Amino acid sequence: MTRQIHVGNVAIGGGAPVVIQSMLNTKTTDVEGSLKQIRGLMAAGCQIARLSVQNMEAVRGFAEICKESELPLVADIHFDYKLAIAAAEAGASKIRINPGNIGGEDRVKAVVDICKDKNIPIRIGVNGGSLDKRLLEKYGHPTAEALVESAFSHLELLEKYSFYDTCLSMKSSTVPTMVAACRLFRRQCDYPLHIGVTETGPVKMGMIKSAMGIGALLLDGIGDTIRVSLTDDPIQEVYAAKDILKAAGLRQEGVNIISCPTCGRTSIDLIGLVNKVDEALRDCQKPITVAVMGCVVNGPGEAREADIGIAGGDGWGMIFEKGVQVDKRPYEELLPALLERINRM
Repeated sequence: MTRQIHVGNVAIGGGAPVVIQSMLNTKTTDVEGSLKQIRGLMAAGCQIARLSVQNMEAVRGFAEICKESELPLVADIHFDYKLAIAAAEAGASKIRINPGNIGGEDRVKAVVDICKDKNIPIRIGVNGGSLDKRLLEKYGHPTAEALVESAFSHLELLEKYSFYDTCLSMKSSTVPTMVAACRLFRRQCDYPLHIGVTETGPVKMGMIKSAMGIGALLLDGIGDTIRVSLTDDPIQEVYAAKDILKAAGLRQEGVNIISCPTCGRTSIDLIGLVNKVDEALRDCQKPITVAVMGCVVNGPGEAREADIGIAGGDGWGMIFEKGVQVDKRPYEELLPALLERINRM
């Protein structure tokens, strides 16, 4: 079991459920726009939100956002240690820094001192794209070993000043490198891990890379908080994170939809129907499995393993509950009837 830190009222590590977080893509100076996005993220299931704090104007916006936000907020800091200190004073629940680009030891100590005084945890963010030149010369390129060595050097610096309220991330745009780094680190250290694949590319590939990297680690029992990085609306990152956790068997809340691949027996718009069911139940938190099947060959059997399911064909469809047929409807009435029954469950 890993150590535990607290980001506001959210526990990370120490046996707590895996925490979902995302990062705003609004300007931190846009207080109302940022608060609106935070509310949307929270409604989608996000538990921690991170904001970029690039200058003192952003610090002022961050302070206003902290006053109104219902989610604990992480200040994302690069290069200027004074911004980290100001963000801590402004109400940050966690500070994310890369000690390698924030300056000398005295500057890191200044950040540690304010965080220690205010009981604010620090995330050390190691990234394959910003490794120290010494490590690149030693390893040739951003290997898993280089990421881990970087993480430990930063950890040792914080521990030098008796700071242990720390979370680590070792991210890479290369899935095997990120996975290997996290596995190697976990074998040697029990600090909580923030896991994710960075710079994943277009949404489709980003989803695949994130599911592979995050999913592989979660199935190993590694990972205390996750962020799915997508070039898209941050709310989609939260939905993706929830889906990954459900697929890994680590989250029961929400609907699990199973559906068959289409084939020549399919005589309904199964693809369209599945998408409509998914959209309609996206925010449903009932821990149920819903089967959406395209014909009566596999449909009843699959629906038998689900809490509720539908199977369609020839303009008609059947609804099953626990494998027992409970209704038969024309195709156009099938979705409303399914949703009505789910609402009553």
